[in-house]
Amino acid sequence: MRTLTEEKLHPTVREFKTFLNKHPKLIEMVRYKGRSWQEYYEKWVLLGEDDPFWDSYKETTETKEGGKKTEKQSELFKRLLKLAENIDLEKIQRQAHQLSNTIHTVQQVIGQFQETKNDLESERGSDDWLRD
Repeated sequence: MRTLTEEKLHPTVREFKTFLNKHPKLIEMVRYKGRSWQEYYEKWVLLGEDDPFWDSYKETTETKEGGKKTEKQSELFKRLLKLAENIDLEKIQRQAHQLSNTIHTVQQVIGQFQETKNDLESERGSDDWLRD
């Protein structure tokens, strides 16, 4: 769906925009080096779309996949950084301390149950000896 501004563009300019979408490395290079679009538009008009000059600016399937992977990694990294900024280390330390205390208490209760069990077994063993 074209916008009103795109409809006002000359057909060759629209074709050039389509051409640029197929050559994203050209867009990056122009932005990076600060060159004018006019220069590349004129080359495109003179050389044509199929000239070997443009081959180095094409995006290969390999580059697309690598770019997508890099984008995903970049997005993941940004999310991780945002998460890390919101982490309260003191709160985590308090929770770890509470967890440690809870584990210690559970170990004590288990130890008491084992002692009680051993005491009951030893009492039963001595009762059985007396019955014989």
